Amino acid sequence: MVLRRLVNTGDDAERYMSMTVLRKMNAKTINRRRAATERGAQFVELAIVVPILFMLIAAVAEFGNYFYTYSMLTKSTRVAARYLTASTYDADQKTAAANLAVCGNPSTTAGACGSSTILNGLATSNVEITNTGSNVVPTTVTVRIINYNYRPVINLNKWTGGLLNNVSVSPSTTMRYMPWR
Repeated sequence: MVLRRLVNTGDDAERYMSMTVLRKMNAKTINRRRAATERGAQFVELAIVVPILFMLIAAVAEFGNYFYTYSMLTKSTRVAARYLTASTYDADQKTAAANLAVCGNPSTTAGACGSSTILNGLATSNVEITNTGSNVVPTTVTVRIINYNYRPVINLNKWTGGLLNNVSVSPSTTMRYMPWR
């Protein structure tokens, strides 16, 4: 409802003033009533948003951890393949390359890492070394991580339905063998 401004003075002006004062008072009581009926709505909204926000943050952290695991395994296969292409290609060097991929130590004894691996659960049995060409002077050397499953830090399986249970991580690196070194 639109109020018109009264030009004349007298009873109409007083009535106009009293109507505006009453309307302002009514507006205040209406706002108080609205506030009273909406009391606690913020807590309900918070209760709805916080689990979703927590799950989103946990998923981002899990993805970051998976990406870290994948990049560490990729770097380890790259280092092992580079080591094999720059040395003689025999069984001792294959063992040294597998140890290099798992623990960063090019020892020629099998299982030389012990418990100090670059990632938990990684063993030399997870490293597969293949080549193309002859076994004496191969054309290419491929180092691959096999049968390694990602282990999540935060257990999100209740909310994802077991989607993150067995995520296989299997990077590989292929390099050309350089016999002239």
